[in-house]
Amino acid sequence: MNLAQSSGYPMLEVLWTMLIVFAWLIWFWLLITIFADLFRRRDISGWGKAGWTVLVILLPFVGVLAYMIVEGSAMVVRRDADVQETRGRFDRYVRSVSAAGAPSDQIAKAKELLDSGAISGAEYETLKRKALLS
Repeated sequence: MNLAQSSGYPMLEVLWTMLIVFAWLIWFWLLITIFADLFRRRDISGWGKAGWTVLVILLPFVGVLAYMIVEGSAMVVRRDADVQETRGRFDRYVRSVSAAGAPSDQIAKAKELLDSGAISGAEYETLKRKALLS
């Protein structure tokens, strides 16, 4: 006797259940994506946001498909702008943290002074110690 037949839950039913579960996951992902885009928008009024929200809640399939058709390409543009803004803020933060006051830069400058003969080895070690302690 086949194990799948004896369990009362054949393989096709398992696959169908998995398909349904993934379809629900994709559906909720679409809803979250649409609501996130809708409420981040600055080019639409509160009434417009309320209208889209009511449409998506009362007629979910029609509302989601309509929003994706009407605003699909604009969603991509807004998302790209958000990513660029976030990346720019992160880059500015990294640059500010690793500014010229970083210990490695101070040590490198002290090494250049040592190599040029402007400071002695003892002065270099003192500058290096100060840079590492700061």
